[in-house]
Amino acid sequence: MKLQYNYAFFDEGSKREIRRATLKAVAIPGYQVPFASREMPIGRGWGTGGLQLTLSLIGNEDTLKVIDQGSDESVNAVNIKKLIVNTTGAPVTEETKEATLIQSRHRIPEEPLGSDQILVLQVPYPEPLRYIEPSEYVTKRLHGDKEYSGAWLMLFEQIMKHGKMATGADHAVFVHDRYLMAPSPIPRFDNPKMHDSEALILLGAGREKKIHAVPPFTKVESIAFDDYPFEVEQFTDKSCIKCGATHTFMDEIISGLKTVHQCNDSSHCLSRMNQEAV
Repeated sequence: MKLQYNYAFFDEGSKREIRRATLKAVAIPGYQVPFASREMPIGRGWGTGGLQLTLSLIGNEDTLKVIDQGSDESVNAVNIKKLIVNTTGAPVTEETKEATLIQSRHRIPEEPLGSDQILVLQVPYPEPLRYIEPSEYVTKRLHGDKEYSGAWLMLFEQIMKHGKMATGADHAVFVHDRYLMAPSPIPRFDNPKMHDSEALILLGAGREKKIHAVPPFTKVESIAFDDYPFEVEQFTDKSCIKCGATHTFMDEIISGLKTVHQCNDSSHCLSRMNQEAV
């Protein structure tokens, strides 16, 4: 396959600069490393940070998987996949186990990841303190002092107002008992998957020009109070209408006059259906 661009779209200098920032992020778990975010042929806020990480890391031996909101076939996933394939010729797969490099928006796959895999998460807002402090200079100082009382206060206000944690997604986590980190807008259901993960998890924010990381086998703990422990979304007594799964994150679907549930991770659901058909 003859490529019309430099391999993986970027010039080699750009890829090296991004890899250097990535190495620093891996060396300091949870720390936001600034990088010179490049212009991409997609709009900022639509995955440019994750895409730059993927393009700087992908090699001839890699197999690619791209998902968006649990689907391999959404508009965001399909177009990112096309750009990567057209500039690298890399093989693609929908099977999580077969992929060495997985780029995702808003979900961590249901299938446990292995030590030979890298998960790249797209991040719109990498600063977990931004909702309480607009100044970048101040948030850097707060991280340096490990001063996270504002985040605790925000969580306390949720409990006072709703009687429980009301974070729908992007629930902040402590990484390696040090930095408070935004895990990208994944549901709370996916937060525990970051803890002690065998795979390297990289998070890229193109618009905000930040890269942060969770190295393999790193402690990741969702922010919570002792008397109000962290809880994931519950799907008690619910099962997937297609594959029958009861342990996955599910979408609620209106079917006629009734509500049914279906696995959000479409490839995991299909894999279970194929296994049952054998």
